[in-house]
Amino acid sequence: MDARKPSPSAGERLKELRVRLGLTTRDVEEKSQQIAEDKHSREYYLSHAWVTDIENGKFTPSIYKFYTLSAIYQRRITELLSYFGLQIGDLSRYRTSVGVPKTHLLDSGADLDIDRVSIPVRFKPDFRLDKTNLLARIVEKWDEIPVGFLQHLDLRKSVYGYIGLEDYTLFPLIRPGSLVQIDASQRKISSEKWTTEFDRPIYFVELRNGYVCSWCQVDRGQLIVIPHPHSHQDVRRFDYPSQAEIVGRVTGVAMQIVGEKVPGVAESPRGSAR
Repeated sequence: MDARKPSPSAGERLKELRVRLGLTTRDVEEKSQQIAEDKHSREYYLSHAWVTDIENGKFTPSIYKFYTLSAIYQRRITELLSYFGLQIGDLSRYRTSVGVPKTHLLDSGADLDIDRVSIPVRFKPDFRLDKTNLLARIVEKWDEIPVGFLQHLDLRKSVYGYIGLEDYTLFPLIRPGSLVQIDASQRKISSEKWTTEFDRPIYFVELRNGYVCSWCQVDRGQLIVIPHPHSHQDVRRFDYPSQAEIVGRVTGVAMQIVGEKVPGVAESPRGSAR
């Protein structure tokens, strides 16, 4: 749909709001006149004819008229904008994906009340922090909080994994306690060339007795789980796919890089990833 053209359904939704509040188009005109006078600008004014035309899909309101309708209909302006296909919550996603040349602070307060994102608030009783696992299998209860920065995530529909506190397989690249985002559509080991460890594909793998997040390669019917050189973990081999199955490729990671105490790799158990 052309974003410049008004949406008939948007006008219908505005009319529904007006009728539900017991307002006539004349009432809206009168109230908009009060706002325009207070703002000392006719941009905020809506004649009853304009209200009718907007509801019939002939015009898209200006930003000033959206302001007026938001006040009169007692709805967030972001909700009214969404009727016309303008999803303000998407701004957070575009801010992070578009990028700018200079390093800068993000506006942490922007758009926080616009959309809600689902997050785990209660884990299953048998959940063990020391073991790597799929997030969907360890969450008992989900709830929603207004976090605009995470608006584009839907943890209940996507695949996410938790890196166990004993899993040092890719330390320090991916630390224990991290959450990883997994693209389940990429379940074959990529043959693409890589130049640094940051370019090397990482996979989330299901084993018979748990999970592991690592670099992988297939050799003569075996899946080779390759740890980070600094992790001091052993390379492991599993019959593939009978003993190991690739859940998907890791495409994102959320982790803390500074904590109260960063455990030494020497203290970590060898080959303990699950």
